[in-house]
Formats: sequence, structure tokens, C-alpha cells
Amino acid sequence: MKDKLIWLNKHFRREWQIYVMLLPVIIWFIVFLYKPMYGLQIAFKDYSIFRGIAGSPWAGFEHFYTLLDSDQFLRAVKNTFVISGLSLIFGFPVPIILALMFNEILHQGFKKTAQTIVYLPHFISTVIIAGIVITAFSPSSGVVNLLLSKLGIEPIYFLTKPEWFRPIFIGSGIWQEAGFSSIVFLAAIAGVSPTLYESAVVDGASRWQMIWKITLPAIMPTIIIMLIIRIGNLLEVGFELVILLYQPATYETSDIINTFIYRQGLQGGQYDLAAAAGLFNAVVAFVLVITANMIAKRYSKTSLW
Repeated sequence: MKDKLIWLNKHFRREWQIYVMLLPVIIWFIVFLYKPMYGLQIAFKDYSIFRGIAGSPWAGFEHFYTLLDSDQFLRAVKNTFVISGLSLIFGFPVPIILALMFNEILHQGFKKTAQTIVYLPHFISTVIIAGIVITAFSPSSGVVNLLLSKLGIEPIYFLTKPEWFRPIFIGSGIWQEAGFSSIVFLAAIAGVSPTLYESAVVDGASRWQMIWKITLPAIMPTIIIMLIIRIGNLLEVGFELVILLYQPATYETSDIINTFIYRQGLQGGQYDLAAAAGLFNAVVAFVLVITANMIAKRYSKTSLW
């Protein structure tokens, strides 16, 4: 034990600069992630802002029973899973495809220009993205309805129809984030040994065969890790974009857990019920990421831990 303490003392003295650099991150985690966990007990109390957390009486699992009996909450859970699932199915492969396409572009000028164009939407504010979407799908002056009118089709009020909300939301999300997300896969592709491609060329392999036989297998660990992270965030649907685009007419398909929490907590003042919904969301997300990691570890030998 004494030898270990001596070793730790020498280690800290030698590497103290690294720990000083790490200190702001540790403080950030404590202040913004761990300290707020104290407020999770609101989900188990009849919370009153006048009594505070400590003075509010315990309610046990009453708020969770209320949530599970609420048609609005169950609808929000269903919509969250549906939107997240469709975003995963249609959105997750797009950055991979973009990265593969960029890797095949030989002209550096064109490649950099194309990358800049597809990266740009990521740096645009969500409010501006919502404004662009609303303008584009406007029934009177939107470019989509103008094109439809040229084809002799009557204007469609896209953002007031429940069946159109999910395609619009998922499509705009892919447009905004796919380009920037492809950077991770481009970095993984850059790590593939060029000798593998040279050997494939000697053997007469086509570009398509090299993608399937060399590039994709080489970046598969990165794909699996990103997929696990994406599954862990499955319930974290883009709250800002949803709340900017949805309206009561589209609640049927657009109301998600986070917007339910917003309405119940901030608008309705039911902080305890909103906290219970948030805790439910966090627990389900935790179970999802653990399950995804176990499956990936068992079948691909690649995992987060």
C-alpha cells in the first residue's frame, strides 16, 4: 500500500499539467451533470416550488402511474420511438454513403467545395432551419407548392397535416446533420492502409469491389460504435426543431416525450410529472445503450466498453 501511494505521488508530480487541464472538464461534469441529479427526487414527490425539494412530501411512484395511464404520454412515447426509428433507418446510412462518395472524388477542388456545401447546414441555427422549412412548404409562396402548382396539383398545407410531419422533420434533419456526421467516417476511411487498395488494383478489383471488400469492413468498428451511440440517443429527438414545427393539428404524429415534458412542466407547472417523464426517458435510453452495446460486443467483438 505504501509503495502504491509513493508511486501515485510521483505520478501526480510528474503529470500534474495533464490533471490541471482535466480539471475544468471535471468541474463541468460535477456542476452541470452530477449536481442536477439531486433534483431527480422531484419525480417521487408532490413538488411545490414554495416548499422546495426537501420540503415537498413524498409521492412514491404515483406520478409514474399517472404517466402510464395518460393517453397523451403514451402517444408521445410512440411518436418518439417512431420518429427516432425512422431517423435511424433513413438517416444513419446517409453520412456513411456521403463519406464513401467523398473518398471516391479525385479532384480536390471539387471535393472541398462539395464538402463545404454539405457541412454548411450543420452550422445554421435550428431556428433558421425551421424558418427555411416553413417557407419552403408554405401553401402560398413555398417552392414545393409552386412546383406542385406547375404540375396542376392543388397547394398542400404540409405543416398542418399529421401525415406529412414525420417525412418533413426526418428529411430536414438528414439535410442538416448528414454532411457534418460524415466527418467521422471520412476520418476512419483515411486510416485504411493504401497498400490494401494497391493490392486490390493489382488483382483487378473494381472501385465498387474495393468499397465492399476493403473500405466498409475497415470502417465497420467505427460504424458500430456510432450506431451504439445513436441508439443510446434514440429518445433524444431534436426537441428544438419539433417545437418550432409542430402545432396542435399535428400532435397526433409530432408530439414527443420532450415536448410533453415542456408542456407539462414549463407551461402546465406540473414539475413533478415532467420530472417523472424525464426520468423515464433517461432510464429507457440507458437500457437501450446497454442492450445495443451487449449485442454489438457479442456479434461483432466491437463495443464502447
